[in-house]
Amino acid sequence: MKYKYRRYFLYYLGRVFAFLVYLLPMSIGVRIAALLGRCAYFILPKYRKTAIANLEIAFSNEKSPGEIRRIARQVFANLAKSACEVINFPKINEKNIDRFVRIEGIEHVDRSFAAGKGTIILASHFGNWELLGMTFRVKGYPGVTIGRKIYFYKYDDFLNKLRKSHDVNVIYRDDSPRKMLKTLKDNRILGIVADQDVDSVEGVFINFFGKPAYTPAGPVALARASHARMIPCFVIRQRRGHILKIEAPIELADTGNKEADLVTNTQRWSDVIESYIRRYPEQWVWMHKRWKTKKLN
Repeated sequence: MKYKYRRYFLYYLGRVFAFLVYLLPMSIGVRIAALLGRCAYFILPKYRKTAIANLEIAFSNEKSPGEIRRIARQVFANLAKSACEVINFPKINEKNIDRFVRIEGIEHVDRSFAAGKGTIILASHFGNWELLGMTFRVKGYPGVTIGRKIYFYKYDDFLNKLRKSHDVNVIYRDDSPRKMLKTLKDNRILGIVADQDVDSVEGVFINFFGKPAYTPAGPVALARASHARMIPCFVIRQRRGHILKIEAPIELADTGNKEADLVTNTQRWSDVIESYIRRYPEQWVWMHKRWKTKKLN
């Protein structure tokens, strides 16, 4: 029972803080958030240790211990900045979006819409991924995002309220796949964030930073069932604003061996994600236990 009351207390404390952040100019709020994020690095040892351990797995032969700790601190700062920006979603609109997010590669999405089979936007917990759905909706592209319910319903409701300020709607990942296929059949965008080890969903093992990593197979399965194009997208934080980088669609292998093709195609889009993480390691969420599920020999 005490945990229940603590959740409510923390939630309402967070809402008060969010209100105060919203009153500030966004640029000032982001700077304050970065400072708080760096403080969180020191006061949240569990997540700090996980982030450092994951970075050591990925970069032990490339980066020094000091570099790894520096990246980990930047990861916490980036997450805090992103949270501040999400709180300020209602301030962003079609008049100022181009100053906040610059888009590169939108022609890939336009060609996908012209093909009429739907578009799977492959996102990852990189940069400020919440800006993806918002940017597409502000620009007039129809679609929904697959999401996971947050453990405490009030946090979930608050986040969805901010999303819906720009008509970003969510299909929960435990909903019927028919809803997802219907979205694609209607030639809309289906946003999927599938770069984590989630043992409750169907997945395959692929190579991620040189180590087997259990990865959701849903994006490829949906693409094969609907003939939709899979397009990797990344919101890259810059010194000022962001770049929404839209990559070319993933070329899907089709050898007739469904199981082998599932692994091959999942590997292909995961390789794109890894390439961005290598370029911007401070912008990925290393606190998640990416190699949690072990491959049985």
